[in-house]
Amino acid sequence: MNVTQESIIRLQKNIESVIVGKSEAIQLAIITLLAKGHLLIEDVPGVGKTSLAQALAKSLNLEFRRIQFTSDILPSDITGVSIYDAEEKRFHFQKGPLFAQIVLADEINRSTPRTQSALLEAMNERQISVDNTTYPLKDPFMVIATQNPVESHGAYPLPESQLDRFMTYLSMGYPSLEDERRLLMRNPASGKPTAISPVLDQDELLALQRKVEMVRIDPVLVDYILGIITETRNSKHFSLGVSPRGGLILQQAARASALYHGRDYCIPDDVKQLAVSVLCHRVIPSFHHGKSNRRFTDTAAVINDILERVAIPV
Repeated sequence: MNVTQESIIRLQKNIESVIVGKSEAIQLAIITLLAKGHLLIEDVPGVGKTSLAQALAKSLNLEFRRIQFTSDILPSDITGVSIYDAEEKRFHFQKGPLFAQIVLADEINRSTPRTQSALLEAMNERQISVDNTTYPLKDPFMVIATQNPVESHGAYPLPESQLDRFMTYLSMGYPSLEDERRLLMRNPASGKPTAISPVLDQDELLALQRKVEMVRIDPVLVDYILGIITETRNSKHFSLGVSPRGGLILQQAARASALYHGRDYCIPDDVKQLAVSVLCHRVIPSFHHGKSNRRFTDTAAVINDILERVAIPV
């Protein structure tokens, strides 16, 4: 085990000390952060979405802010606003919560398209524009957005353009019976994300993100990714397949997965294990039933079938 892998495992175990029975979800969140991506979590309330975001930020000693999205929230509520100072006779810009490093956008689909667009600029450009002035966001920067799949009243479904800005999609699900028993038996104070201590700092995380860029991916794996993407475009189950950007993002996520596992080169499993999480929200099914959680469940099944059919390079 090399130093890089030791650091990542230390980070994983620290988060697992407060998030019980969700090792795969934690792994995906870490891989997404290493790849400089954003994560969309869709699940029912109370399964640990907020705790995951808080624990990730606390473990890395990064600034964390939670934004509760509602139907009346304005773009300025998240980006900030210019306030006039009568004494100095000029405006001062007061930064909003979006200027944090780990931002939890809770129930993002409850906000209006205008507010979603303000978030989209921050996610895509890593900058915020207010009053004809552009403010760069501090690195590292990650948005973890949540959606509640069981409610639809007063919700504004995310457009395809915004869904495409999320590197990965995740549904955490309920814990197993044994994990839930552990959850109920432990000391309540020990289960709070605020109870853990940082195990890595900002500079160490930035160094890990730079290492992701140096991970080697062979041409045969590029062809494997192209094969998967082409199948989504040819599938009768999809009215819209994965875009070229989707292929680039899957490649970047595979690099981060390789680094997570202590390698400086990618293998087919790095692509295969992340394909559903990276691609299922980038396609439009021809059998779309209207509810987003059903959509992602159905598309995941089709992508898994594609993975079984596309030849794995050896």
